Amino acid sequence: MRWDLIAEAAPDLLEGTWVTLQLLLIPLAFATALSIPLAIARVSRLWWVRALPAAFIFVFRGTPLLVQLFLIYYGLGQFETLRDGFLWDNILRHAYWCAMIAFTLNNTAYIAELMRGGINAVPHGEVEAARAYGMSGLQAYRHVILPRMWRIILPAYSNEVVFSLKATSLASVITVLDLTGQAKVYYSMYYEPYDFFIAAGAIYLVLVFVVTRILRGVEWQLNRAFRPPKTMAAAAQDDAPGAAPRGVANTTPAA
Repeated sequence: MRWDLIAEAAPDLLEGTWVTLQLLLIPLAFATALSIPLAIARVSRLWWVRALPAAFIFVFRGTPLLVQLFLIYYGLGQFETLRDGFLWDNILRHAYWCAMIAFTLNNTAYIAELMRGGINAVPHGEVEAARAYGMSGLQAYRHVILPRMWRIILPAYSNEVVFSLKATSLASVITVLDLTGQAKVYYSMYYEPYDFFIAAGAIYLVLVFVVTRILRGVEWQLNRAFRPPKTMAAAAQDDAPGAAPRGVANTTPAA
């Protein structure tokens, strides 16, 4: 590897890393907020309430993200009404915002389906207890169902965040200069694919590691109330000098 080339590309790779984080965090925030009403609609008893969210989720989960990027970036410009309006001049003609829209819609479909499964997995007894306590449907969702849902889906949600982070590299196909896009620019300048793409891959590994550790910490905090309390006897046993770990027999011979 030519370290001089990597050093030259480092500022632009770091700038691309910042764009990658924007493409991850901003769509993820909007998608998470949009997914909550969609998931609630998906578990409605009324078929016509379930139908529209189900169709949206089916389309965006059933088509490749790359196709969605192409349709938004290249396809929407075919409509004259859009080209003559405010959206075209300020949003849709820019690859960055088209990528934001595509990632938001795609993430919304996947996260909404995760939340639907999480809501259905909430123990029925907890929902009945909320109703017996006199909570309205909105109060039950706010205080019981949604907090419990988050504890259930957080491991799968963490995987979705990691997948979304890696999927941001597709934005480079529509000329967004994210981390992968910057690596492609330097590859086209020097024709040294290994140096720049290995450097970009190393940065992706660091990002995935940091994101995973943060989400594990959040998961530990959310599930802390569901862990069995440590008894005084077990704590005293663990603190005793020379005590064997729990579950391991003490093999010290008797005097």
